[in-house]
Amino acid sequence: MAQTAPTPGTSARPSGPGDGSSPWAAGGVMFAGVLLMVDGVLGVIKGIAGIASDDVYARIRNYTFKFDVTGWGWIHLVLGVILIVIGLGILKGAGWARVLGIVIAALNMIANFMWLPYVPIWAIISIAIDTFVIWALCTDRSKVLV
Repeated sequence: MAQTAPTPGTSARPSGPGDGSSPWAAGGVMFAGVLLMVDGVLGVIKGIAGIASDDVYARIRNYTFKFDVTGWGWIHLVLGVILIVIGLGILKGAGWARVLGIVIAALNMIANFMWLPYVPIWAIISIAIDTFVIWALCTDRSKVLV
């Protein structure tokens, strides 16, 4: 079969799996936006619990990344609010939100890794959510980020 030149205004690339136009990729981005909002709400709850009472979380001795629990509470509260705003931006289709979603999810992943000794299960759940969000936002090519 002979290949013809694309008509003006269309792409020369064939559409199909892996080109970023699949419903799975678009659904993944939508789901990533929802997960960012959920992770943000979890972060706000972690933050409020840490700020309200130092007795909520276990006390850790001789930990390299040891902060006062109130300090960790503020970190998680601020990250949580930012994650909620970015999640809303992703659901609205804002390009800035996709880029910031990757960056803030990575920062949240690092914060939760450092938070791991305090509440291991909750931190692992947040790390898993952030991993999926980064993957979903990086693999969808339906919109050019630059």
